[in-house]
Amino acid sequence: MKKKALAKRVKSRSTTGQAEGPYRSVDHFDSLVTKDFPGKDTLDKLFDYAVERFGKADCLGTREVLSEENETQPNGKVFKKLILGNYKWVSYEEMDIQVSQFGSGLSALGQQPKNTIAIFCETRAEWMITAQTCFRRNFPLVTFYATLGEEAVAFGLNECGVTHLVTSVELLETKLKGVLPQIPNLRHIIYVDRKSISSAGYPQGIQIHSMHSVQELGAKPENCKKGRPIVKPISSDLAVIMYTSGSTGRPKGVMIIHSNLIGGMAGQCERIPGLGSKDTYIAYLPLAHVLEMTAEISCVTYGCRIGYSSPQTLSDQSTKIKRGSKGDCTMLKPSLMAAVPEIMDRINKNVMSKVQEMNCVQRTLFKLAYDYKLKQIKKGYDAPLCNILFKKVRALLGGNVRMMLSGGAPLSPATQRSMNICFLLLHLLLSSMEEKVSAYRFETTCRDSPNTSGGYKKHDKPHPRGEILIGGPNVTMGYYRSEGCINEDFFVDENGQQWFCTGDIGEMHPDGCLQIVDRKKDLVKLQAGEYVSLGKVESALKNCSLIDNICAYANSDQNYVISFIVPNQKKLTALASQKGIEGTWEEICNQPIMEREVLREIKEVATSIKLQRFEIPVMIHLSPEPWTPETGLVTDAFKLKRKELKNHYLNDIERMYGHK
Repeated sequence: MKKKALAKRVKSRSTTGQAEGPYRSVDHFDSLVTKDFPGKDTLDKLFDYAVERFGKADCLGTREVLSEENETQPNGKVFKKLILGNYKWVSYEEMDIQVSQFGSGLSALGQQPKNTIAIFCETRAEWMITAQTCFRRNFPLVTFYATLGEEAVAFGLNECGVTHLVTSVELLETKLKGVLPQIPNLRHIIYVDRKSISSAGYPQGIQIHSMHSVQELGAKPENCKKGRPIVKPISSDLAVIMYTSGSTGRPKGVMIIHSNLIGGMAGQCERIPGLGSKDTYIAYLPLAHVLEMTAEISCVTYGCRIGYSSPQTLSDQSTKIKRGSKGDCTMLKPSLMAAVPEIMDRINKNVMSKVQEMNCVQRTLFKLAYDYKLKQIKKGYDAPLCNILFKKVRALLGGNVRMMLSGGAPLSPATQRSMNICFLLLHLLLSSMEEKVSAYRFETTCRDSPNTSGGYKKHDKPHPRGEILIGGPNVTMGYYRSEGCINEDFFVDENGQQWFCTGDIGEMHPDGCLQIVDRKKDLVKLQAGEYVSLGKVESALKNCSLIDNICAYANSDQNYVISFIVPNQKKLTALASQKGIEGTWEEICNQPIMEREVLREIKEVATSIKLQRFEIPVMIHLSPEPWTPETGLVTDAFKLKRKELKNHYLNDIERMYGHK
């Protein structure tokens, strides 16, 4: 009954009494939360406080690679397969020593306080050690996604005038080496791997160091912190310049000060019940994304241990895990994890695929338990006996996950409901654009969106609607050296409050819940005047069992929607076999009959969820290649890059719009 009362209570109220807001949480109506602990107003203070409290406890864990081997697939492609050992842990005290030594070593190499230093690296323990080093020494950290193109990285390094760069051997040799002559200010490259590389082929003005050697340099008496005083940051100092992967144009560097991150994490941590040293967090999302970075810093702050992983080693079925060996979730058994909706959709589809493989009795029992628990949840109750049937499903993520942080894009209600039921999860849905640090505690208001975005109005009845604006201590300072973008996306009101214009369309409900109903750039006006929300169509049609990913497309001079689709290989191949179609995966995707079969299922799903006739795709193209950040067709958070997708499928667009 307490849960039901909490669910039904008013969550936020307007601070002005006006329908359009601004709205603020009733839990912090008089003032927004700005920090977790009194006096801890910078990131280095949070880390020092954590070391003081949790000194000998495990902090960062990495699995040892026992062996590697190449496996050739039937289509001729070669995949690297790994056999991994147990997690090896670094304690808080050991991490503190590494941070101190690395900071002293960087100072000995000429890195100065308030001068930027960059990291271009995969998610791993060394990334977090580098970040804590920079926070302690007041080195503003410039971050880049590991999948960002070399030209984009070179642009960001030059824009920030970076002289020191932390990276990995793989990224150094495959992406950076060719563009180093284009980065004249760069003097030192530090690679995080425990190996030696030759400096041959690199520009003469650049010195190459291992992270271990820089730490050894910092451990020397003449370079330790007693000999080199540390310049501590203040809350208004720049902590991070986070380059977004972006859906169009050059990447933009978002300027984030210490108080932005402290305020954002305070709101985030307040919404996680019982967060503490009994928790284990599995880290695999890009640390150059604000959702992952703040999640990990929060875990360190509260004494949670962090085990590092990757999307390719997450589960027993992951692409880099050798058949028969254990994935990272199985070994780590995390209690907390973060995920973007694309990954949660994949997990959910894997679950439902497993259900379809059950025998008739098991499948019937699963469905009965699922439906019964759904009814109980709607009434505000649980169904503990039913949870026994979901034990094997929960084992996919290690069996102990109690909360999942989701951000980066809207999560479909169907996926959230399924994950809640099968994994017994509590979801924390986070606002997680780099421009506004992940948080729950902030002010929000709506402004009228232009007619080109569907004509949503803040005085709409029965609920006000419009573009969502975010205000609060987590709103960042704008884009680095991009005054035009600052004026367009950020503004300061008459009270000195910084606001960010999200581009999301929201609807405010009477109980103070804000629902994101659309995205400005996703709205297209068809020839007959109807507005189509491409994001709404995509979210709805991801429920199709034959679809792994989808991009809806529409032209204003046409009167129907088309789509590009990455089909589910297992499901479509099985369907092709039923239809007597054989061949390679590419040949199956190019069969017109398979397009018709996918279209048939699309229409069935669209009708069942009551999409409007003009919203249902009329023609589709099946893509045999998945969309990954490496292909450049989605961001690192797996958001669609519509411009790149349009250019990639231009011939198919012309074909589909050339004849209906």
